[in-house]
Amino acid sequence: MIKVICVGKIKENYLKDAIMDYTKRINKYHKLDLIQVNDSDMEKEALLIMKYIDSKDYVITLEINGNSISSVQLSEMIDKLFITNSNITFVIGGSDGLSDIIKKRSNYALSFSKLTFPHQLFRVILLEQIYRAFKIMNNEIYHK
Repeated sequence: MIKVICVGKIKENYLKDAIMDYTKRINKYHKLDLIQVNDSDMEKEALLIMKYIDSKDYVITLEINGNSISSVQLSEMIDKLFITNSNITFVIGGSDGLSDIIKKRSNYALSFSKLTFPHQLFRVILLEQIYRAFKIMNNEIYHK
């Protein structure tokens, strides 16, 4: 299973629609669980996030100072991780970022850019990249 744990609720309908669309697309390839926790201070958010992380999960945190990889590399990474891990968990922090508790639990810090994105919009970006990864894994055509 792929879990995406996010801080905060989505208010904008266009983002909700995009999230629902990519969730449906991804679920055709693999089970996806999208989990939202409430905005709070980073330490409370960390406790809420940790409730959804199993000890066997491979955790990928989205961090501005994480590793930059291509879409093809992300696809290869996900494909290889499923050989030895039943769950891959992505964590998107709130507007203040991620606490050290979550960063220490992380198996891999991933950065999509040095730019700062609104965390609500970033959910759509992450889901699109997960969907793209499955299209690449299955040698299916998808726009570049």
